[in-house]
Amino acid sequence: MNVKPLSDRVLVLPNPAEEKTAGGLIIPDTAKEKPLAGKVVAVGPGTSDIKMEVKVGDEVLYGKYAGTEIHIDGKDYLIMKQQDILAII
Repeated sequence: MNVKPLSDRVLVLPNPAEEKTAGGLIIPDTAKEKPLAGKVVAVGPGTSDIKMEVKVGDEVLYGKYAGTEIHIDGKDYLIMKQQDILAII
């Protein structure tokens, strides 16, 4: 993949949504919740004011409405500012 985020942006591959509940019920696509965790795929260089704290390969938690969804090479990714990331797992 040849995507290089600019400034303090991060490209995240979201974890897949849950297919079943703990009790074994299958969740339909319309009721699946958007995942709130994922793996960092690419990181921008940062800015003079913002040092990049995440790196490629980190598992991160982010807000429910964080980032912009993009589709690259048949996969869905999120691109977001580093400040939208809540924690590194």
